[in-house]
Amino acid sequence: MTEKKTEKKAETKYKKRTIKVDYLARVEGEGALYIHSENGLVQDVKLKIFEPPRFFEAFLKGRGFGEAPDITARICGICPVAYQMSAVHAIEAAFGFSASPQLKNLRRLLYCGEWIESHVLHVYMLHAPDFLQAQDAIEMTKKNPALLKRGLEMKKIGNEIVRRVGGREIHPINVKVGGFYKWPEKAKLRELLDPLKIALENSYKTLEWLNTFEYPQLERNYTFVSLKDATEYPMNLGNIVSSEGLNISPDDYEKHFEEIHIEHSNALHSILKGTGEYLVGPMARFHNAFDQLSPLIKKMASEFHIPRGISNPFKSILIRCLEVAYAYEEAIRIISEYEEIQDSQSLKIKAASGCAATEAPRGMLYHRYQIDEKGLIQFSKIVPPTSQNQMTIESDIRDLVLKNQKLSNEKLQWLCEQGVRNYDPCISCATHFLRIERSGT
Repeated sequence: MTEKKTEKKAETKYKKRTIKVDYLARVEGEGALYIHSENGLVQDVKLKIFEPPRFFEAFLKGRGFGEAPDITARICGICPVAYQMSAVHAIEAAFGFSASPQLKNLRRLLYCGEWIESHVLHVYMLHAPDFLQAQDAIEMTKKNPALLKRGLEMKKIGNEIVRRVGGREIHPINVKVGGFYKWPEKAKLRELLDPLKIALENSYKTLEWLNTFEYPQLERNYTFVSLKDATEYPMNLGNIVSSEGLNISPDDYEKHFEEIHIEHSNALHSILKGTGEYLVGPMARFHNAFDQLSPLIKKMASEFHIPRGISNPFKSILIRCLEVAYAYEEAIRIISEYEEIQDSQSLKIKAASGCAATEAPRGMLYHRYQIDEKGLIQFSKIVPPTSQNQMTIESDIRDLVLKNQKLSNEKLQWLCEQGVRNYDPCISCATHFLRIERSGT
């Protein structure tokens, strides 16, 4: 009898809740989170992105098309390769340029490096501490310093790939429309083979570790959107597909997707016309392109009980680790097959428009360019992954608060923060804290 009374009191203890995240930390950009509920119903959820617009699309106007990869790379310090690749693919599409198999492989290798860097950073430094009730990676690894060492070693090999192919680790300078300024040396790349094999083994150990976590319960009915190619797991190539049957060329992206302005955000929200919110990123790729994964990665997914249709965003950390393992495996394959043959091709400059989509670590990234007869950019449109996920993040948080009314202040606070970090959103800030204000009955 006493137990039942206590449970009822927990359900009705608070008539109002206001959760405020004044600054979201360990993410790219400046943002906040506001949640308000009354009588057990969530009245308002806002992912507030208050970082001032940086006007990169305006910076590009009047610039030569060849400057686009270097300028767009500055949009993100964590995934500059994604912006470079989307830019070069879109501009090459405008000029009718077709990349050789060798060039496609080298670009894929560069993308592997970025996926490794970004995913390992997220898994070990940003997300795993949430599951272990640790404030940061340092606190998490006090009892087991080898954990942090393993994570840093796994990330390091991704940095090395980006440096040796892209010219430097942060904001690579070797990428250009039509190829690379300098083709990487075969011997330098082959030096990475043994470290990559060790890293692949460590990705398996990481999955063993992640499999010990207790994951919060949240199942969502997502519309998954990603690229999908007939022959390879998507990075640079493929049509845009959805779990609801959409299958279009990137040329038709704007016929099906649109950006809208939301008052509480300086970042535009992207929606699927006629449907609304959707999800991009590792979970979407894993669902839509599972068949293109290698036998090894499928075996790992099976062994650790990671189903294709996973729909709990807290378990996205598992899929990121699988994608890291896949990136190691792909890098080994590409480097092993690489030969130093510089197959440079000329570009025919003309007035044209082109678009492309690639898969950044956080999800699909879309670029479109209008170029005049002098090769100058007259218009550009860039749609990053986080703007596409904003509405879905808000819906996740709404469900979390609705389904966890019994939690204490501290636990609810932690869960809301973690719910945002599931997405590794690009809204970074130096510090963060949450305040929860509640009115009792």
